Amino acid sequence: MTGHIDPTKEVFAQFRESDRPGPIHMLNLVRLKPRATYPDGREATGAEAYAAYGRDSLPVFARLGGKVVWQGAFELMLIGPQSERWDHMFIAEYPSVAAFVEMIRDPVYREAVKHRQAAVEDSRLIRTKPLPVGEGFGQIPQ
Repeated sequence: MTGHIDPTKEVFAQFRESDRPGPIHMLNLVRLKPRATYPDGREATGAEAYAAYGRDSLPVFARLGGKVVWQGAFELMLIGPQSERWDHMFIAEYPSVAAFVEMIRDPVYREAVKHRQAAVEDSRLIRTKPLPVGEGFGQIPQ
């Protein structure tokens, strides 16, 4: 089974078209391959390749106003497939949909993302709208 690595053209078009004012939060769940698979055959672990992606993409991410607002370490799947685990879990904030799209199109980022593609076995990237924190469960502030 092939994991989810990159968005499809259709979903990315939907992402761009569903613009709105204000920041977006991107929930990232990432599972790494034990060994990275680079098209040119270079050797690295998945963790080393993903670290290269983070290092090389950081200047673009920061220049466009991106920041990591939450990260955590996977411990246990309480509800969900017991075989599922995530090596990296974080929420990245972007000032706007346009800033995220600009990052994806930046030539420096496009080169850096090759490390991510080599490193990642499976991932989820979920766009969310930041909301004020409510007082309890089931209370979604407007």
